[in-house]
Amino acid sequence: MPLVIGASTALYLITLLVSGGSILRVDGLFSFLSPSGGVLLAFGASGWVPVFVYNRWWTVLSAGWLHGGLLHILFNMMWVRQLGPTTADVAGPARTVIIYTVGGVAGFLLSTVAGRVFVGSPIPLLRGGAVTVGASAPIFGLLGALVHYGRKGSSIIGNQAKSYAVMMFVFGLIMPGIDNYAHAGGFLGGYAASAFMNPHTRERGDHMIVAIACLVATLLAVVFSVVTGLEFLRS
Repeated sequence: MPLVIGASTALYLITLLVSGGSILRVDGLFSFLSPSGGVLLAFGASGWVPVFVYNRWWTVLSAGWLHGGLLHILFNMMWVRQLGPTTADVAGPARTVIIYTVGGVAGFLLSTVAGRVFVGSPIPLLRGGAVTVGASAPIFGLLGALVHYGRKGSSIIGNQAKSYAVMMFVFGLIMPGIDNYAHAGGFLGGYAASAFMNPHTRERGDHMIVAIACLVATLLAVVFSVVTGLEFLRS
């Protein structure tokens, strides 16, 4: 939890600083203190445009650590603070890192593919993310893992996670600009990762190795995004 909140907050502040005066524009409540689109692309935003137009496929790893506004990061970090410790308690810290990473990758992958397939669809809910960021995809991964755990573990935890997931899905359907594909993909990714690793058994040494690999890969994705994304900073 401290790692996710600390790194996400640091990246948010950095993207604000790099964005300069553009952060003062206010197009709506959720755009308050929002980094510019070019800066988010440079730091690793995902979606069908970065992946299919610019071939920045690694952004499915980096996008979950970026945020598009003050309320965006506040709400997401609130959910990380709520769900992270519980997931670590039932699945173990190393497996929680893996679940968080897999949930993010699965969420942004589904959003990216759906965005490419349904681009220009007259039905807004069918459109995937052209450019998408945020921790909600890996957060839904944590929810998926908790729902899986509740099947054979604590029904209280499982039912609570289900209620959170339903509430957030409904919120996503009502509010404009929410990446519902990322939420759905994150949930499925987290559920599958939990089922594969079986949280009802003790953590193993290889879980820690994979967790470290996930963090290193994510860091490299952010660094590589910035190194190769200077063109977006000039746009």
